[in-house]
Amino acid sequence: MKKHILPAIKLTAMCIILFAVVYPALVFAMAQLAPNHGKGKTVESNNKKYYSNIGQAFTDDQYFSSRPSAVDYNSAGSGGSNKAPSNKEYLQQVQARIDTLMMKNPGIEKSQIPADLVTASGSGLDPNFSVQAAKVQVKRIAKIRNIDESKINQLIEKNIEKPFLGMFGPEKINVLKLNIALDQITKK
Repeated sequence: MKKHILPAIKLTAMCIILFAVVYPALVFAMAQLAPNHGKGKTVESNNKKYYSNIGQAFTDDQYFSSRPSAVDYNSAGSGGSNKAPSNKEYLQQVQARIDTLMMKNPGIEKSQIPADLVTASGSGLDPNFSVQAAKVQVKRIAKIRNIDESKINQLIEKNIEKPFLGMFGPEKINVLKLNIALDQITKK
């Protein structure tokens, strides 16, 4: 028995030092080398600070709507709803989002609605949506803000983030940055 206890105690002590001291210190040191020293990507607008890598709720019709959140945009506890695509409650929730989107954006067909505008991401905090998600909202925003649709389409094109190395992932748009840019062109 002594033969097994001493190595177990040594292994436990080594794991505590490695995983409770060395690893966190290494992660902290690497974060200090990152932009903004590991405090997240921040954007400032109208004297307010926002985290651009965390989804924000945009419900006002003059803005591009955000991707739905399964955690009500609470970054303290990110996560998906874990409901199966066959779950009746989930299907009703998605249908309600589709109905709301079609009501707010008259003239769009149900087939034009991208999935990312009516379903939450796995984390519930995705700050991005697809280019198509932005384009289906252009008419509504142009009408409310009294801006030419071509200006808004140009703004969308300027805010497209290309895939990593041009091939890993889809093109996407950060909703917060797009809405801030939208406010800036209407102030002019």
